[in-house]
Amino acid sequence: MKIRIYEIADTKEIMKLFYDTIHEVNIHDYTKEQVAAWAPANMDIEVWIKSLGSKFTYVAEEDKIIGFGELEANGHIDRFYCHKDFQRKGVGKKILEQIELKANSLGVEKLFTEASITAKPFFESQGFIVIKKQEVERRGQKLINFVMEKDFKNS
Repeated sequence: MKIRIYEIADTKEIMKLFYDTIHEVNIHDYTKEQVAAWAPANMDIEVWIKSLGSKFTYVAEEDKIIGFGELEANGHIDRFYCHKDFQRKGVGKKILEQIELKANSLGVEKLFTEASITAKPFFESQGFIVIKKQEVERRGQKLINFVMEKDFKNS
């Protein structure tokens, strides 16, 4: 497995991974209506290119893209997804290690994210703690997620 920086040519594959993961993995914790709102079929590639390119986006690759994670300069981990066939195989951990190295080089003292019900156990296993449970709205659907953080100075 190789971890590298996102390239524009990765965008379609990342969008498919995002869509497939939500529709095939997160569906165990959310309704069909919720996952359809979260990852609609008609996503705009230009919006994704701009979004992925505006953050420190890391891609895990093993013949194909098997995961990706985004870090913002303030320590926020935005999208963080692993391919449905590569769950619980260390992909997320490797991406997070890269994010932590970058955060450390930026002088970030705290990492934080809004983890789905599905992702919460992974982030807990990596030293994140739940700050609060919240409800967010996506295209008219309410979804539960968890604001989580990891104090970086002491990790």
